[in-house]
Amino acid sequence: MTTLLPLPLRLPLPLPARSRQQQQGAGLVASLAHSPQSGRLGEKSGGGGLLAAESAPADAQVRQEGGSRPASPPSSSGSADGGHAPAPAGQKPPLPRRPFPSGLSAGNNLKKMKPNKGKACARERDFVYKFSAGNQHLVLTVPLKFPVQENISHLHGRLMLLHNLPCIVENDLKQSLNKFVEEETIKDYDREAEMALEAVKSGKVDINQLADNWAKAYKETTLEYAKPEETSWDEDFADVYHDLIHSPASETLLNLEHNYFVSISELISERDVELKKLRERQGAEMDKVMQELGKSLTDQDVNSLAAQHFESQQDLENKWTNELKQSTAIQKQEYQEWVIKLHQDLKNPNSSSISDEIKVQPSQLRESVEGNGRIYEEQRLLEESFTIHLGAQLKTMHNLRLLRADMLDFCKHKRNHRSGVKLHRLQTAMSLYSTSLCGLVLLVDNRISSYSGIKRDFATVCQECTDFHFPGIQEQLEIIQKVVLKARAQRSSKSKRHHGNKNSGNEDKCKNIERNQSNILPGEFYITRHSNLSEIHVAFHLCVDDNVRSGNVTARDPAIMGLRNILKVCCTHDITTISIPLLLVHDMSEEMTIPWCLKRAELVFKCVKGFMMEMASWDGGISRTVQFLVPQIDDPELEFVAISRIIS
Repeated sequence: MTTLLPLPLRLPLPLPARSRQQQQGAGLVASLAHSPQSGRLGEKSGGGGLLAAESAPADAQVRQEGGSRPASPPSSSGSADGGHAPAPAGQKPPLPRRPFPSGLSAGNNLKKMKPNKGKACARERDFVYKFSAGNQHLVLTVPLKFPVQENISHLHGRLMLLHNLPCIVENDLKQSLNKFVEEETIKDYDREAEMALEAVKSGKVDINQLADNWAKAYKETTLEYAKPEETSWDEDFADVYHDLIHSPASETLLNLEHNYFVSISELISERDVELKKLRERQGAEMDKVMQELGKSLTDQDVNSLAAQHFESQQDLENKWTNELKQSTAIQKQEYQEWVIKLHQDLKNPNSSSISDEIKVQPSQLRESVEGNGRIYEEQRLLEESFTIHLGAQLKTMHNLRLLRADMLDFCKHKRNHRSGVKLHRLQTAMSLYSTSLCGLVLLVDNRISSYSGIKRDFATVCQECTDFHFPGIQEQLEIIQKVVLKARAQRSSKSKRHHGNKNSGNEDKCKNIERNQSNILPGEFYITRHSNLSEIHVAFHLCVDDNVRSGNVTARDPAIMGLRNILKVCCTHDITTISIPLLLVHDMSEEMTIPWCLKRAELVFKCVKGFMMEMASWDGGISRTVQFLVPQIDDPELEFVAISRIIS
């Protein structure tokens, strides 16, 4: 059996059979101490020394001081060097061919030796340690390459083991070895420093460049000399907005944001009307063509007309998209410039225009009263609140709310500028840059887009008002898509390496993952930030599959585990209010009976309650508000009361 020692450029000698037997019995040095005639480790003859049969590490020598003749190895085991003839006096015996350990080839060993080869400061020195064993005076010589890369404690342990040294020299050997390495290393540093000073004195090194390098090193490693971090425009604007929203100018800011919202809403209404007229006109044209199909027109004529209609719709949609994008960009720039100017004026107490800027002018408010606001308030009449205390020893109070509402009700702005609506918006704006954020959970499919379902409705609500603090919803989705593709590529490469030697089933699995790299998996979610929504700042887009509509959901379902991860993110990012769909669906279907709803509500509530108990270890026990939303159903009061009993 061979052992690989990480000494410099060396491998240990193979252990002969007799050496193993000697190692199992009394130690070699101890044997010599009791019977000096049984064989010597070496002699000090002509400066040469014999290698010990116990495979000393890498040219390490143990010599006996005062000896006059070489040791005579026992005839039964051959020569002490493992089969070679004894060397003449003053010469080292030839080393046996060292086999590489299993799993390590000569090429690999040379590859490991390559980096140390290029070091100009690498020097080899002999560590000499003298000790006595009984009547024998021995010398241990170990060649070390400096700078020493090995751990000194590990090197010391290998020397003790491989040379079978007595335990009485263990501490002294370690101290001597540490002292030798420390002294030689300091000598190397001093020698290099003297050479560097000589190079500066002789002009080989530019002193100005050297000073610049020193200054750069100090700035990068020492906080005292480092440059202060430059704040970005977004950070400066966030600080300015936070100051203004907590000042008398807050109502002026909300009025301005409301006017911008009404302006964008009117553009969207015009777009919808124009698109509706275009679709109606195209529908009438297509009906006429279908009536003439087979008489005077062919299928090719119908396909040509359908292609023209599609191009016309695309052109009109692109026109309105560009116009809305341009309008929101202008509004964002104007709003930010006005906020900065107002903040500067507030810092100047002598400015006479401050009162005019923050004065509320009711005539300036652009109101568009519609009946949707009244209907919206009536749909959220069913509501019940609870207070619970969770925790094992130190209990934390949490607020629970059960609501019958639509998820997007927390996002939509109301065009009628009433006091209640304004207060909701004021609370959201004041907590935008605070430690009490609000979020909600949207259940989406595995595609990162805004083209269908609740994703399209949510994107429409986001586009109704300009976001003055964060990128738009489409820009955020594009960034998320790039991150997902990068993550999927890394996972795919790891999966290929892991399943390289597996069966074909795993290969099909890897191909399926490669085919859908742009999609996310059930239980995963992505986050978008918003400052232009009514009552929330953060939206968690949780991916779910069709399994949530069945009755087979368990506590280990990906959707449930996704809720746990969302609550963990809330704890680590100061989100104190979170809205969750209690039934894990946004709309009801025929198979979702009252027993089904009660069973699902009980499961989700118990799981969320357990996750909330874990929050104490995540955030130290901070009071939070969790809102459970129930969608609109046929018999809302009956089911609402039944679910309320489960929570209470």
